[in-house]
Amino acid sequence: MIFADVRPRLFGIAYRMLGSVGEAEDLVQDVWLRWQTCDRRAVVNPVAFLATVTTRLAINAAQSARVRRETYIGPWLPEPVDTSADPYLGAERDEALGFAVLLLLERLSPRERAAYVLREAFDYPYWQIAEIIRLSEAAARQLVSRARKHVVAERRAPVTGAEQHRLLRAFVAAARSGDMATLEKLFAADVISYSDGGGAVRASRIPVVGAFRVAKYHRAFANRFWAGVEVEWASLNGQASALLSRDGAVFAVATVNASAQGIDQVLWMMNPAKITTVSAAG
Repeated sequence: MIFADVRPRLFGIAYRMLGSVGEAEDLVQDVWLRWQTCDRRAVVNPVAFLATVTTRLAINAAQSARVRRETYIGPWLPEPVDTSADPYLGAERDEALGFAVLLLLERLSPRERAAYVLREAFDYPYWQIAEIIRLSEAAARQLVSRARKHVVAERRAPVTGAEQHRLLRAFVAAARSGDMATLEKLFAADVISYSDGGGAVRASRIPVVGAFRVAKYHRAFANRFWAGVEVEWASLNGQASALLSRDGAVFAVATVNASAQGIDQVLWMMNPAKITTVSAAG
């Protein structure tokens, strides 16, 4: 079945555009319904047709999501997705899948984001990107170039996956024991800690910035937060992440983004609505 074969790609496009597993799945379901009712005899290239419908719907959905996030309680983080089975989520490569890049893409316009995702993750030719987003090929090239420059300018060169995993394990161990000195050594000077509770659970509603402040912040709640917590390791969004559970139920996902300067970002995903899929997987 054509749709089943191409579905991983469609989900990969939608997820990168929206940063939400649930919204991406809903969008792909909408594409399936349209596929069932369209005149397939008029469709010359089904795969291209389905990718085009997905991208255009995702551009519209991203515009609505941007408005909703203006009223989101506390920092908004992408919903983690399990990449252990499909490391690239249907793409040619894992670009625009890691948390650091997804956060940067939130600052782009939906069209810029679509152009970047199609080119950098799925390697679509510029002429096809132009057709999908209804622009000239020259304009599509400009969109991709502008988006790429933004990502490169705003992001430090990341460490290897193995080093990121090592730093994450070291961070979890130091945070659990409240070892402030070790935490400070792990952090870049301008590290930022984000906690996404969505107003549903207790979490810091503003980012914590700076090595000393972030270390002090994690030491302050070490005793009560980590009591009875079990840690499992998972591959989420193509990077090592920690699943934290208590009494057999996952209640938080933690990961770090790091560069040669150390850990640049600490990400705490605690909104229950955002960790249901990884909870099931974990």
